[in-house]
Amino acid sequence: MKLGKKIYNEEGLVLLAEGIELTQTLINRLGKYGVDFIYIADPRTADIIIPQLLSEETRFKAITEIRTSFRKLMDNSIKNKTAGYNKLGKNFGEVMNLIIDDLSSHQDAMIMLTNMSVMDDYLFQHSLHVCIYATLLGMAYGYNRNDLMTLGLGSLLHDIGKTQIPYEILRKNAQLTDDEFDCMKRHTEYGFKLLKDEPNIPLLSAHCAFQHHERLNGSGYPRGIEGTEIHDYAKWIGLVDSYDAMTTHRVYRRAMLPHQAMEIIFTGTETLYEKKKIELFRDKIAIYPLGINVTLNTGEMGTVVGLNNIFPQRPIVRVLQTPGGEEIYAPFDVDLSKKLSIMITGVNDIA
Repeated sequence: MKLGKKIYNEEGLVLLAEGIELTQTLINRLGKYGVDFIYIADPRTADIIIPQLLSEETRFKAITEIRTSFRKLMDNSIKNKTAGYNKLGKNFGEVMNLIIDDLSSHQDAMIMLTNMSVMDDYLFQHSLHVCIYATLLGMAYGYNRNDLMTLGLGSLLHDIGKTQIPYEILRKNAQLTDDEFDCMKRHTEYGFKLLKDEPNIPLLSAHCAFQHHERLNGSGYPRGIEGTEIHDYAKWIGLVDSYDAMTTHRVYRRAMLPHQAMEIIFTGTETLYEKKKIELFRDKIAIYPLGINVTLNTGEMGTVVGLNNIFPQRPIVRVLQTPGGEEIYAPFDVDLSKKLSIMITGVNDIA
């Protein structure tokens, strides 16, 4: 197998170039560093164009700013210095303007997995992923630019309080003890304290950090508020925060695929998350992303080569193998939105 798309390191530099042959050693190393999904070059699917929601320049600037600011706050916390500093609002405001501009050109696109082919600290990538999801959903919901700035800053900085959590707890590779989890939960309060008095950070953005783990039925934290007591922005962020956590590799568990995570999200309808928000999210998420290998109920296997905005669960599949596993000489496309008797029964894991 040869790599079909570049893999970047945490500095935004190319770690592995397109076309490089994937040895078992390389595959094992990628898995160790948390890259669960990669694109494989295949002439039969070379016409697939994977949309880039953010330009490389915007992504690089965003991750650099998150990493630089969060590490500074972590260092200050270790040294017991004052945690905040007055450049947060200015620097992240500039980043959010770039993100909104980029996403405005793709607001009708389906949202695909954003953690493919990137090796970076979970906290940094997760912050950007949640921002992308929340901002695109805000656009689909009809928020104006000022609303999007507030929601975007709140989502980009929703986990900033984790910079104040002891390193050994934040990076623990096993299940947290009850005491450790109680400590971890305080990141919502720390985040609010860090942001509420920052120049150029709206107070509502600070409340996003405070409330993103609250849930409709009052089962969340830190205050156990419910229903309309939770701000709408925090509800959006809470939803996509859960989704991205499930679809991102962690040391103690593999990433779920989008359709698996959405099934779990739906079990929380009107208890954890609002139904109308879940439904909009479902309609915007590519639960079977471009390039993923799937099995059909016919027994045939193929690759998703097209998305359907109206029926996200029924994409266009290029059939590549017979039910017996033989390669098809002349692959053909099946639009599952038109062939209703054919459906996806599984996602193929070739790792």
